[in-house]
Amino acid sequence: MSAADQPAADQSAANQPAAFGELLWTPTEALRLRSPLQRYLDWLPKQGVGPFPAYADAWQWSVEHPAEFWETLWRYFDVKAATPYTAVLPDAHMPGAQWFPGATLNFAEHVFRAASDDRPALLFIEEGAEPVEVSWAELRRQVAGLAATFRAWGVGPGDTVAAFLPNTPHAIVAQLATASVGAVWSGCGPDFGAQGVLDRFAQIEPKVFVGVDGYRYGGKRIDRRAECMDARDALPSVEHTVWVDYQFPEGPGCAESIRWDEAVAGPSAASAQAPEPELEPELEFEPVAFDHPLWILYSSGTTGLPKGIVQGHGGILLEHYKAIAFHMGVEEGDRFFWYSSTSWMMWNIVLGSLLHGATAVLYDGSPAFPDITGLWRLAEKTRTTMLGTSAGYLMASQKADLYPGRDLDLSALRAIGSTGSPLPPTGFRWVYDAVGSDIWLNSLSGGTDVCTAFVAGNPLLPVYSGEIQCRALGCAVESWDTEGKPHIGEVGELVLTAPTPSMPVKFWNDPDGHKYHDAYFDVYPGVWRHGDWCTVTERGGVVIHGRSDSTLNKQGVRMGSADIYEVVEKLPEIRESLVIGVELPDGGYWMPLFVHLAPDAVLDDALKARVAAAIRAELTPRHVPDELIEIPGVPHTRTGKRLEIPVKRLLTGADPAKAVNLGTVDDPALIDWFIEYSSKRNTGD
Repeated sequence: MSAADQPAADQSAANQPAAFGELLWTPTEALRLRSPLQRYLDWLPKQGVGPFPAYADAWQWSVEHPAEFWETLWRYFDVKAATPYTAVLPDAHMPGAQWFPGATLNFAEHVFRAASDDRPALLFIEEGAEPVEVSWAELRRQVAGLAATFRAWGVGPGDTVAAFLPNTPHAIVAQLATASVGAVWSGCGPDFGAQGVLDRFAQIEPKVFVGVDGYRYGGKRIDRRAECMDARDALPSVEHTVWVDYQFPEGPGCAESIRWDEAVAGPSAASAQAPEPELEPELEFEPVAFDHPLWILYSSGTTGLPKGIVQGHGGILLEHYKAIAFHMGVEEGDRFFWYSSTSWMMWNIVLGSLLHGATAVLYDGSPAFPDITGLWRLAEKTRTTMLGTSAGYLMASQKADLYPGRDLDLSALRAIGSTGSPLPPTGFRWVYDAVGSDIWLNSLSGGTDVCTAFVAGNPLLPVYSGEIQCRALGCAVESWDTEGKPHIGEVGELVLTAPTPSMPVKFWNDPDGHKYHDAYFDVYPGVWRHGDWCTVTERGGVVIHGRSDSTLNKQGVRMGSADIYEVVEKLPEIRESLVIGVELPDGGYWMPLFVHLAPDAVLDDALKARVAAAIRAELTPRHVPDELIEIPGVPHTRTGKRLEIPVKRLLTGADPAKAVNLGTVDDPALIDWFIEYSSKRNTGD
């Protein structure tokens, strides 16, 4: 029953508090049987593995026998290799685990194995415009043409291609062309300033630069011609530039570049000096080693230069086969959308949905255009089957008292994905009350580090409020206490005790691997420490409590910041908040709560008392803030994460230039506010 079918009196429940662990959804038998995960589990006994009475048994097998598990995925998804592997996991030590040595393959080749004339490959929506379909035939034509142009320029294995592009078909084409010739892709959204782009691309010395004139956001054309050309001109390694006329085709374009249409037409159009090719270049794929770099993603870079995270063709291929099919339920004919920019790993996940024969839905624009219903209307218009977004957007929809299931035709929608930050129980409840009781809410958590989720959804299991359904197959996730021992039902460090193929091949410009080691293995040798606090529940679900390195540790009691946000942001006066725990030189502890108020709200004694009472009642008296401080807004990374650690460093008197990299901040003026506030506080002014 959808929200539209529910009595009006029942719909008021969408704004009522929800407790952790409330049963909200149970999969139907029909859904279980049709799910890709169930089909895989049914296939395993035919291969002499299992059967497994419950998902927990399958997960246990997958992490205790990683070589056997990942080898079954190779066979199940019929991975095509130019040369075979000699072993699956001959060395499982972390860091440095070896996967499928000897195998050569190509990620892009597997994408085109799913091509079909029965459905579009891409469905693109520019803000304020109607959807535009890109057929598989057209995608193949453009990728083949651009790849031929790259080859004519001498681009191949070992070279890097840097793209300053929004979430348009150009980015998908450029990535697949880059992968097909064996070069390394790196993308960055045009919302970044020139310095933010250089902080990333200068490290990788790109041979080719793909730039755009602008993008759409909030009903406006955003001109990025100057920033794009400034970034390109500051990259001396660039030999060739491809220019995309997107928002300002009437403009002069970029000097010393070729236009997109010429580049995708093949080398005869791109270069008069190139040999004459066929009229329509054939799409060819360069076989590369399993761990050959596919793309470079970046850490948030909030306190220094972003780290270049390198992931390989084979590792991403196997992981995206597994995660997108089994834990997102994506299959042939689906329309898969996740609101993202090309700077965030969820763009790579949307690209990965093509492996399964889904139509990837792309959007360039604001999620709240023309109003907060923006993404829900997009789902209606495109007949999206899985709508992926952030916890923040779901909570904003709840605060706006939206009922998308009642007011829009979302009959094609069967799943909603949420990631980026923990979704509180009230967000879970709102989805089932306001969108539809038959929706599969797929909350997941992982990271750019692995371009996937460690803990994820499961179409075979119930959904409980505030709880991610399971530990993903092949992910040996545990919650460790302060002594490095696993425990159940208590908050601890999220660790992985066994490798997965999509863990970074390396960090860029880290020849001896020390940066890679220090990022994940400096606390527990040989064990991946992810940097999140989590609880593994008795039933096998997982609750994420926020980053462990910004944990609140007041009076010896640890708590994740997400727990505070869940309570505080239920109050209608508070739009968003930021809580920081600061260890003082005298051994004391100061825990301020910074609040961005809703319009017309006032931070008076009454509101302060309500905040304190809510935290005291729903969490613990120990974590009532020492101060409530009004701020003009909460600063985030460009991927939406609150900047808790940089703000904490500012509050402790750190040099602002070392505490935060402004190129990664969504609104640098908010950092200026904290710098001024910290200066006054630390000097006593």
